[in-house]
Amino acid sequence: MEQAATEEQQLVGRLRQRDASAYHEAVQRFSGSMLATARSMLDPATAEDVVQETWVAVIDAIDGFEGRSALKTWLCTITANRARNRLRKSNRETLTDFQSPLDPSLERRFNEGGSWAQPTRPWGSESADELLSNEALKECLDKHFEALPETQRSVLMMREIQQMEADDVCRILGLSSANLRVSLHRARQKLFTMIEGFRETGEC
Repeated sequence: MEQAATEEQQLVGRLRQRDASAYHEAVQRFSGSMLATARSMLDPATAEDVVQETWVAVIDAIDGFEGRSALKTWLCTITANRARNRLRKSNRETLTDFQSPLDPSLERRFNEGGSWAQPTRPWGSESADELLSNEALKECLDKHFEALPETQRSVLMMREIQQMEADDVCRILGLSSANLRVSLHRARQKLFTMIEGFRETGEC
């Protein structure tokens, strides 16, 4: 950990010196996470534009980096802020859905701890890998993922796919830890229920 922190401090120092090789290194290391952050809010093309704009801004903004969070978290926070600005310009609002009532059909399926209140039906001899290799299921997952409210989609992307720490996700999205838990819980519920339904009926 100490070595990683020292390497990051050195990278930040080189970025502040406008070292082109440091800039290239940072782009290679962090663009994937930044793009995933942007794509959790925007369409792929717009997300790429936002990431490019963020890197241009970083050239000057790096002087204001105080090291209160990891460099990756700081970059993803800037990216998320720019993505939200794009949403505002296109008259779309980032949804904060953690206080809205849960769909009754979902609420009945889970208890307060997030476990199944009604057990799922057995999935037979298929393993999880075999099930997820189903192309129709993949398409259905993509469809339902894109249909999630923006907060839920962003949280699910960062926590489950990017494996970001909860504290970092809270900083990037400006959420409390409680709101993060609720959003992630609801996103998981919706996708789990969709997968179960697909397995039982074969329909999306």
